[in-house]
Amino acid sequence: MTDEAMSPLRRRMIEDMTIRKFAAKTQHDYVQGVKNFAAFLGRSPDTASFEDVRRYQLHLAASGVGVPTINQTVSTLRFFFKVTLGRPQIVEHTHAIHEPRKLPVVLSLEEVTRLLDAAPGLKSKAVLSVTYGAGLRAAEVVSLKVADIDSKRMIIRVEQGKGGKDRNVMLSPSLLDLLRTWWKAARPQGWLFPGRDPAQPLTTRQLNRACHAAAQIAEINKRVSPHTLRHSFATHLLEQKVDVRVVQVLLGHAKLDTNALHAGRYQRDPRGHEPAGACRTQAQGDPAARLTHEAHVAPGSGGCGYLPRPWSGMASSPCRPCQPRPAEGDVSDRELPHGSPRRPCRALRGLRLHHHRV
Repeated sequence: MTDEAMSPLRRRMIEDMTIRKFAAKTQHDYVQGVKNFAAFLGRSPDTASFEDVRRYQLHLAASGVGVPTINQTVSTLRFFFKVTLGRPQIVEHTHAIHEPRKLPVVLSLEEVTRLLDAAPGLKSKAVLSVTYGAGLRAAEVVSLKVADIDSKRMIIRVEQGKGGKDRNVMLSPSLLDLLRTWWKAARPQGWLFPGRDPAQPLTTRQLNRACHAAAQIAEINKRVSPHTLRHSFATHLLEQKVDVRVVQVLLGHAKLDTNALHAGRYQRDPRGHEPAGACRTQAQGDPAARLTHEAHVAPGSGGCGYLPRPWSGMASSPCRPCQPRPAEGDVSDRELPHGSPRRPCRALRGLRLHHHRV
């Protein structure tokens, strides 16, 4: 929509979001949310009352809209009425809905191998292999540039991932060979995986289509998406007894609690291996049982060898053993905003940067 056709109300809302540096997609979703609310009302949304907002929420719930959509609508209306209109009392009693947490779909190593081998074309195979081999999000994969591949340090640099954070992830030799083959064939200049327009990167929708096509060719009946490969990456590392704190760093999670979803998915390997938590408990008492045992997926094993060997020494410092929660009023009874005791984990404090590690 051009500036001439844009209403003053929409322009002000966009300006409020721009001041707060909202991402372009967030701004688009918020504007679309207010637009849908206005279509439900049949008039300008700045004339809405508390009852109108309540009726709209009831309409969404009755129409079978998913929990994420309802929560996003609540966030949109809160911003619109509180910030843009300055009328917080209208959305004062709106609440987000608790979304049930479900275990993610995870592919086995054999299924990952079949999916990557069935990828339609070299480009699809390369982009899906990076998604799994580095455990990246879909938006992070399509945003990769050629310069982000560091073959000397064997890392992939992820710039401005989720939450606006940079991080480095591992790069396996097999994945590096595949990327070199892709570069020699396509010669990409800027984006590692350009779209139909070479000046623009591949879109997440195109990545999803490539993943669905590969899963269909490989005859995988599970519900597969690029994020399924990310879940599989984390679960396979835990099955190889990699410390959960290392997996947290590689995935770019701010809280260790987020990794509990993968840890809960891996209870016991059918081959008789102990869960990752048991390995971590043993590592606290025996330094030789730590991550330095270099658990890895061999180049010829499942996943086409794209699951990299973890860096030894990343978790060389043991974590403080779990302590009983202090009694209320005790000097150590201090809690973080998310409710966990203030006990610093020393696992990542002992990281040392070397030319071949991060």
